[in-house]
Amino acid sequence: MAVMKKKKKTTMKWQDYFPRCFRVENPNPKPKKPVSKQPSFQRISLSDLSSSTLSEDLSISLAGSNIHVFTLQELKVITQNFSSSNFLGEGGFGPVHKGFIDDKLRPGLKAQPVAVKLLDLDGTQGHREWLTEVIFLGQLRHPNLVKLIGYCCEEQHRLLVYEYMPRGSLENQLFRRYSVSLPWLTRIKIALEAAKGLAFLHEAEKPVIYRDFKASNILLDSDYTAKLSDFGLAKDGPEGDETHVSTRVMGTQGYAAPEYIMTGHLTAASDVYSFGVLLLELLTGRKSVDKTRSHREQNLADWARPMLKNHRKLSRIMDPRLEGQYSEAGVQKVAALAFHCLSHRPKLRPTMSDVIRVLEPVKDLDHDVQIGTFVFAVTSNGDSQKESEEHKKTKKESGHYHQRHKLHEGHKHQTKSPAI
Repeated sequence: MAVMKKKKKTTMKWQDYFPRCFRVENPNPKPKKPVSKQPSFQRISLSDLSSSTLSEDLSISLAGSNIHVFTLQELKVITQNFSSSNFLGEGGFGPVHKGFIDDKLRPGLKAQPVAVKLLDLDGTQGHREWLTEVIFLGQLRHPNLVKLIGYCCEEQHRLLVYEYMPRGSLENQLFRRYSVSLPWLTRIKIALEAAKGLAFLHEAEKPVIYRDFKASNILLDSDYTAKLSDFGLAKDGPEGDETHVSTRVMGTQGYAAPEYIMTGHLTAASDVYSFGVLLLELLTGRKSVDKTRSHREQNLADWARPMLKNHRKLSRIMDPRLEGQYSEAGVQKVAALAFHCLSHRPKLRPTMSDVIRVLEPVKDLDHDVQIGTFVFAVTSNGDSQKESEEHKKTKKESGHYHQRHKLHEGHKHQTKSPAI
């Protein structure tokens, strides 16, 4: 675990960022120096806020970003008072509920379904993660990033409002039992679009390192368009002569790059490694870490990477649920790409633009996809009931947004109703 280098800076309070969220304790504060307005094209960051006017409201800082500031009462109406029937799931940030905004709620805000995420005050995350999401998603716009519609900051309450993604997370679609397996070309489509989202972050004028790239943070809309979500761990990337960002090691076990775990040095190549792990999951149908398997096979990257360049061994580790219905040439290209993304030497990993160039032609390799016979299996009533119950249980335990962890922690999911 690396120790983050400390820089001299003024100690900040959350009251300084969001004065409307707290009672004013000092009736005669010292006058603050005026701050010039940020140009519309220049993205502000957490460091910008810490050096700017302390009492400046977030809504002013994000002026022009088309982010709505909701009241808690409005969000109660939208979610039917956070009804359990609208519960989607819960992660480290807190519970997520589906809601619906009608066209009468706010001028200029169209009627649409939304996902409302509520910060659990007793959870594993807090104000900083909430603020990070608002700062990044409030300014970054791309077809492969989930859209932040607005936020709520009232007293101790912190909420985020996103566009609703009807197919949930890639993790749900890929690993859920008793569901139709994702076809090969759909997997490539998802990988390509997730790569475009990462490339956008890495190549921005102010680069962003996602830091928590994983299947549960890739959300899918009705036509399986992939969008990156959950920016609570995102960091501004190195600029100028800097080669890396030194930070506390955070993320999800099985996805984090080895050099980041060892040194705490964060670079865009750290995200590329995580992308390589995702490619392995798409190829094999296995999770990045699976404690139910033998010790040698528990860590997917350690187990699978040595077999990626051997065509005979590669066929053995392919997801059996695909039933051979994939392009062999495409599989070999994706396997070779994953091999390079997972290099233990960060400088040898491709950039995300390189990844896109490799994946673009793979999505068109459908001429040699083997089409198998469709089989419809009929189960007994008892089996059907058991399957239905299992499906409901899985759906309840796996929402759109999942818990993020320090690296030494395992995959845990909570299911409890929010109390507001």
